[in-house]
Amino acid sequence: MNGTTGTRGGSSRKEDSAALEAAQAALAAEHASVYGYGALGGRLEGRRRADATAAHDAHRARRDALVRTVRDLGGTPVAAHAAYALPLTVADPSSATRLAAVIEDRVAGAYSDLVRAAEGPLRREAAAALREAAVRAARWRGAGVAFPGLAEKAAAGPADTTAEAGATGAPH
Repeated sequence: MNGTTGTRGGSSRKEDSAALEAAQAALAAEHASVYGYGALGGRLEGRRRADATAAHDAHRARRDALVRTVRDLGGTPVAAHAAYALPLTVADPSSATRLAAVIEDRVAGAYSDLVRAAEGPLRREAAAALREAAVRAARWRGAGVAFPGLAEKAAAGPADTTAEAGATGAPH
């Protein structure tokens, strides 16, 4: 996501299209993540609030990098919604912590798709983003999962696109 597309000179338009679609989905997930962290941050204090601030900053940086990546791939970056429906009510530190873990799990799911669709430098960046999201999810949850980014896909139904959106994906 450093200004490179990660495609080979001989790659097909279908491969380029798949990478663009996955990059757009990851960008949508990052938009939702930035929103979600904004919603949960006020319910946390101390170290957890600092962790949420760091995660919020990381997602903003990934979002900005993905905007450039989508443009490099020939697309128009998907815009953020004004608001997103959160998958749970954030009423206290416990629910804020649960939401942070859900956000990270869903972002990991979007990046797992980008890892599968991309090649070269873009694939490496997507894998790094997947790893970062999985580590943050494990920290928020207190435990990791065997295959970050994939467990969320298996739990989602065929019509459920929330894994790509980062929150519920539904704008308010």
